[in-house]
This record gives sequence, C-alpha cells and structure tokens, in this order.
Amino acid sequence: MYAEIEYRVDEPVGWIVLNRPDRLNAWTGRMGAEVKHAMAAAEADPRVVGIVLTGAGRGFCAGADLQDLRGLSRGTGMGSTPEGLDAEPGDRTMEDFRGTYTYLLSIRKPVIAAVNGPTAGMAVPIACAADLRFASERALFTCAFSQRGLIAEWGASWLLPRLIGPSRALDLLWSSRKVGATEAFSLGLVDRVFPHEELLVECRRYIEDLAANCSPTSIATMKRQVWQQMHGSLGPAERESVKLMIETFRHPDFREGVSAFLEKRQPNFQRLRTSGE
Repeated sequence: MYAEIEYRVDEPVGWIVLNRPDRLNAWTGRMGAEVKHAMAAAEADPRVVGIVLTGAGRGFCAGADLQDLRGLSRGTGMGSTPEGLDAEPGDRTMEDFRGTYTYLLSIRKPVIAAVNGPTAGMAVPIACAADLRFASERALFTCAFSQRGLIAEWGASWLLPRLIGPSRALDLLWSSRKVGATEAFSLGLVDRVFPHEELLVECRRYIEDLAANCSPTSIATMKRQVWQQMHGSLGPAERESVKLMIETFRHPDFREGVSAFLEKRQPNFQRLRTSGE
C-alpha cells in the first residue's frame, strides 16, 4: 500500500519511516497521505504504545518536493489523496489540533520525531507537531520559508513560539539560518540529542519505559490536557484537572497503579485499542 514510507510495528513501537532517501525524503502529497494513514493504523493498534516518525538515509526530510512546489507555483496543487489512503486519526474533540499536519497533536498516543539529519521547510513544523523531538548529533534545521518567498507555513507561527519563545522563533523564521543539534537543544527545539547510531535505540527505550510503567489512558488524557489548555487560562485548566482526577479514581488503571506500587511489582495497564476509546 505504501510507496513513499515504511510502516511497521515492533511492539510497543509503531515506526513510520519517510522513505525517499534519494530525494532526502522530500515531502509529497502522497507521502502526507501515507503518513496520516499509518498514524491512524498505529493509533488503533493495541500493540503500539508510542509512535516514532523518522527518515530513511541521511536526513529527516528536505521539505516539500520541488516538483510539488513547482505545481503549487503554477496553481496545480500537490495532487489528490491516492485511493485507499483516506484516514482521520486523532481525538475528534481536539478540533483545533486536527489540521493538515497538526493532527499529530490530536493522536491519542505519544508521537516522537526522531530527527536523524537535515530538516528543512515544511518538515520543521511537522517535527514541531510531534510531542517530543529526539535528535541525532547530525540533525540540522532550517525553516527556509523566507528564502522561497513564503510565510510561516503549516502552523509554524503557533508551534515555534511555544517551543522556543517568540523572538527566537522570529529569528529562525526570518533568517532561515541553519541550526545544528547542539543549538537546537539549547533553544528547546529538541528534547534530547544522541549519538547518531543510538537515536532509534533511545526512542525505543523511551517508549518501552512508558509501556512498562505508565498507563496509556493517563498518557492520552495528559496529552489532550496539555495541548488543549495551551489555549486557555489557569482557572479552567485546574478545574478540568480536578474533574478528570475524580473520574480516574473509578478507572481500572488507578486501581492497578496503586496495587502495583503497594505490592512492589510492575503495573499491568490496559492498552489503548482504538482511536475511539
């Protein structure tokens, strides 16, 4: 089914690999449809606790494919979604977070962008829409929009300031300068930096730890709380957290978590089975 990505499940991880290494994984309309379809599959699969998005070869993604950009400049667009790839992953209650690529924020499982090399143009906001960004020491970011006569695309003007602050976001957007892994970490653009060969191992280790010790239901709820409450003020956020806390007292995962702690054993939490649970 997939021509431009690879998707596999290696429990507890769902791996989505952008797979056009000869073009530095340049993004196409088909690739976007395939990623979204695979995200829906991973979200619905109870074996998957967390999802890793990365690139094949030496880079994460070079941004939009030049042929697609040429098509856009001529008014022909990026093509239609291939037949059989329609999918609508994510929490339907998170309407503000279900955009073209920002839907990653509504996925009910953790999404980690494993940034393994150059990341340019539209790939920057796509990576920013993941919950976490783990970077190889070879990672390199450039927004590139200003150099193409474009603007802050695909929600970058919302995402970047919330990750690194408004002045730093404007610097990266205006200048389109290249930012390496060390600076990206110091800015807060990435959460971890690893030796290149250890990047995917560390992504897996992180998700394995979640699978062994944390409630998937709690993780899904926390993700929705954090992103939705970015819009609001403290009072409503605190009141909602109290309401949700009381609801969790009746959830099997709460009983299991307390029992496991008292009995000094690993918890056995229920897995999320479908996007609608």
